[in-house]
Amino acid sequence: MVKSLYGVEEAVNTIWVFVEQSDGVLKTVSLELLAKARELANGAGWPVTALLMGADVRASVPIAFAHGADEVRLAEHPLLADFTVEGYAHVACEALLAAKPSAFLLGATPDGRDLAGRLAVRLRTGLNADCTDLRLDPETGVMVSEVSGFGGGVLALLQMQHHRPQMATFRPGVFPLRAPDPSRHGNVVPIPVTLTPEMLHTHVIERVVGAGLDLSQAPVLVIGGRGVEGDFDTLRELAARLGGEVGATRPPVDEGYIERARQIGQTGVVCRPKLALVCGVSGAFHFVVGIRDAETVIAINNDPEAEIFKHADYCVIGDVREVLPAVLEQLKLHSGC
Repeated sequence: MVKSLYGVEEAVNTIWVFVEQSDGVLKTVSLELLAKARELANGAGWPVTALLMGADVRASVPIAFAHGADEVRLAEHPLLADFTVEGYAHVACEALLAAKPSAFLLGATPDGRDLAGRLAVRLRTGLNADCTDLRLDPETGVMVSEVSGFGGGVLALLQMQHHRPQMATFRPGVFPLRAPDPSRHGNVVPIPVTLTPEMLHTHVIERVVGAGLDLSQAPVLVIGGRGVEGDFDTLRELAARLGGEVGATRPPVDEGYIERARQIGQTGVVCRPKLALVCGVSGAFHFVVGIRDAETVIAINNDPEAEIFKHADYCVIGDVREVLPAVLEQLKLHSGC
C-alpha cells in the first residue's frame, strides 16, 4: 500500500475537526463532532483543534471553543466565502501537512464528504466513511471506527495502523450535541491562505437554500415500516397530536410512500428523540442505529418475535392498523376534540 505523506512517527497526538459553516453559522454536525472529539481527547490527554474556513467567520470562534475545541485554526479569505472543493481542499491540505495531526474528523454532509474524499487522495491516507461510532486507544493512538454493512449483517471495526491522518466522516445525529460551556477559551492560529482565482475551476453563481427537514432535532418521532402498508396519513395525524414528526424505514421510502428525507437509520437520519413510536418495523440493525439513543421506544408489531422488541422499552403486540386508530381515539377523548 502507498505511504501517506506523513506517518505515525511524525504525527502529533491531536484530534482535528472540520468545523463546517454556512454564512458564518456552524453546522450542528460539527458541534456534535467537537463534543465527541473532546470526550476522546479527555481520555487520551490530547488537545482538540477546530479547522474553520470561510470569508468572515471569526465571530464563530468562541462557539467552537464552547463546544470543546482547545485551538482554532482559522483560514479567512474572500475565495473561501462559498464552499468549493478545490479551494477548501487546497487550504485544508496545507494546514494538515503543516501541523500533522493524528486524526481528522468531518461531518458526512455533501460538503464534508466531498472534502474528505479529496483530502484522503491528496494525503494518501485512508477514509472511513459514514461511521456510526468512534473509539480511541490512548496507548497506541489508533482510532477505531465502527461501520455496518450488508443491511446490518456485518459490523466492521476499522483501524489505520500506519497511515496519518486517521480520517473519518460521521452522519449528523450520530453523536449527541452537548451543552456549550461559554467559559472555555483557547488559542486562535491564523492559517495563511495562498489561493488565487486561477486555482478554482468551480464558481458559485447562485445559492438557493430550501427549507430543510431536521428529524434529528424532533422530540417525538412516529416511524412507519413495511407493516403500515403505506398508510402514513394515520402516522401524520398521530405525530401532529404528539407534537412530533413522521419518519420511515427504507422499504416505504423505496416504494415511494414517503419522501427520502424522512428515512431513519444508518442510510438515513440518526435521531435522539424523547419518544420514538415505531410502527410495523421489523428491527434490522441498520434501522435501529437511527433510534438507539432515543429516551423511550414504543414498538408496535404483530410478530411477537420481531427483532425490534429487543430494542424497545414498551412492546405492543398487535396490528398497527388497529392499534393506531385506537390510540388516536384516546388522544382525541383526552384532548376534548
